[in-house]
Amino acid sequence: MITPSPHSIDTLRQKSAFLCDMDGVIYHGNSLIPHVREFVEWLNRENKNYLFLTNGSGKSPRELSEKLERMGLSVSEDHFYTSALATASFLAGQCPGGSAYVIGEPGLVNAMYEAGFSMNSHNPDYVVFGKTSSLVYSEIERAVRLIQRGAKLIGTNPDLTDPAEDGFVPACRALIAPIELATGKKAYYIGKPNPLMMRHALRRLQCQRQDAVIIGDRMDTDIIAGIESEVDTVLVLSGVSNEHTPDDFPYRPGFILPDVGAILPTCESHAKEAL
Repeated sequence: MITPSPHSIDTLRQKSAFLCDMDGVIYHGNSLIPHVREFVEWLNRENKNYLFLTNGSGKSPRELSEKLERMGLSVSEDHFYTSALATASFLAGQCPGGSAYVIGEPGLVNAMYEAGFSMNSHNPDYVVFGKTSSLVYSEIERAVRLIQRGAKLIGTNPDLTDPAEDGFVPACRALIAPIELATGKKAYYIGKPNPLMMRHALRRLQCQRQDAVIIGDRMDTDIIAGIESEVDTVLVLSGVSNEHTPDDFPYRPGFILPDVGAILPTCESHAKEAL
């Protein structure tokens, strides 16, 4: 890797739209990552368009906004886009006014209602699965029966694990596995790295891909999502990745930065651009 020239960093700063992952980029648990406050202030001051993207489906944009507010950072709810919203938007386009059996938390259920779907545990068009901490066997059993009768299986995101205070916990793809195995049907996953979520986000910001950049801490979701969507990419080392992590993948991020603060014009951190 090389230290980037001022021109290359300036090109990044001139982007008009910023798509930012949340956990590992904006916060860890209930604490803001250093320089995030200054980064958001810069986005607002420079009139940048921005969205905080999350593969999480459990919380609504309002709840995510309130979470940041508790950390001392004010961001209005229109700046958040979740895999639940992307899933609901996709299904509304596929089957307007359809019905679904939803396994997930309130953020997912509310998104489905707002997209015009009804809840149906007898003969739904879809079984929609999002991570939930209250999963019970009877829900898995019902989902299997409904899929055997013809319902289509949708997963909000393909994450196997999510970070937790004491390590990792099973996420959507791990929890949905019993349904896939029992039915022989593979779920269609909407969240990152599916470029579909990226396209939805760009439409929401009303910007073109060449004017946007995605910032994330994971090569296998954020960075590949950007590459497959032809959006410039930034890997930050404030989450699960270190500067050697890209060596394990057959693709590279556009930039490798210590955190989002390295994007700021006044930052003196040693940002690195990927070769």
